[in-house]
Amino acid sequence: PIEKENYALDRKNNEEPVLVSGKDEDSLLALAFKLEETPFGQLTYMRIYQGMLKKGNQIVNVNDGKKIKLSRIVRLHSDDMEEISEAGAGEVVAIFGVDCRSMDTFSDGGMNIAMSSMFVPEPVMSLSVKPAETKMQNSFAKALTKFTKEDPTLRVNIDDETKETILSGMGELHLEVYIERMKREYACEVVSGKPNVSYKETINQRVDFNWLHKKQTGGSGQYAKVMGFIEPLPELEQAELGQPNEFINECTGTNIPPEYYTSCEKGTNDAFNVGSLVGSDVEGVRVVLKDGASHAVDSSDLAFRLCMASAIRDAMKKASPTVLEPVMNVEVEAPAEFQGGILAGLNRRMGVIQSNEMNEDGSGIRALVDVPLANMFGYSTELRSSTQGKGEFTMEYLKHTPVPRNVQDELMKKYKLEKEEAAKGSK
Repeated sequence: PIEKENYALDRKNNEEPVLVSGKDEDSLLALAFKLEETPFGQLTYMRIYQGMLKKGNQIVNVNDGKKIKLSRIVRLHSDDMEEISEAGAGEVVAIFGVDCRSMDTFSDGGMNIAMSSMFVPEPVMSLSVKPAETKMQNSFAKALTKFTKEDPTLRVNIDDETKETILSGMGELHLEVYIERMKREYACEVVSGKPNVSYKETINQRVDFNWLHKKQTGGSGQYAKVMGFIEPLPELEQAELGQPNEFINECTGTNIPPEYYTSCEKGTNDAFNVGSLVGSDVEGVRVVLKDGASHAVDSSDLAFRLCMASAIRDAMKKASPTVLEPVMNVEVEAPAEFQGGILAGLNRRMGVIQSNEMNEDGSGIRALVDVPLANMFGYSTELRSSTQGKGEFTMEYLKHTPVPRNVQDELMKKYKLEKEEAAKGSK
């Protein structure tokens, strides 16, 4: 373990990197990197970076503070398990009876440092799922809980409007695998909806806002006024900040009382959660709050939150907004004789060819192409049929880029119809 320098993050000191010693005699530091369901319960694979794991000792999950007693430690050789009493730095072992998530860090309780977990990209595709029969609901819930624990790239949430369970992941195949696993491992038949691509929204120019929120009812009303501007936030600055948007408060004086600053920021986040074009998340926007006004009686947290959300949504409509779609880096390998058909098929799917190389003996090709995810549905079937089953492809998320104008208009029209139908359904 000491041949390569490994760093952990000090959670007490703003996640400053700390060099891991890799010595057995130091405090324990281990990372749970894989979970597996077995007939004996959850099996957790751990890599020990420093210290010792000993049977009967107590370890602490740094992420949630839970204490766990080590009852059984095993070393794996293929499908054979060898029970051991201790393991030192640099070893990979498996432990039974540990309730944790993938990429959780464990210590002996003496430190509050965590191993930097792997980069987990945002999901790019989602679909609605539900059990085929009501009696399968328990198995369905159990399966989703287990899968999200073992795979950080799989997300589950409930749609606020439709109350459907939405499964989000890294692509069509990724979600298909988990639906198949539910059927095979939990005997739970699943009905899935049409896959939806995770679009985002952004703006292209600076716009000032000056918004007054005023509402008078029988008792005390609502009053808030905010002034400032929104502008595009470049990708480089997003990476430096570690977040897709930025809120800056440049207010001076007490026109907006300081206790309402957090409400303004919450209102900004509300506007970012539902964009004005297609209701998607907003990214690449900097909001600067310059000034405002309040009322001694009618101003409140809610008034400023609603005012700020309305101001940002209105300003974004005027700031040349754009819908962004996920673009995937697709790698295709197939025999050379099918080259023309493969490239023509990717061109039809609006792919941009980055490279197209022959292998050393000239019998096969390897093409790297950037293709919008929305155009990749059903590609596995097309590739199999056009290459007599000899072609294969992999794809990974690359970035979000602006959609063509005609596609944006179609998405906006579809979103408007969905909102109208939802409004009719709620009446």
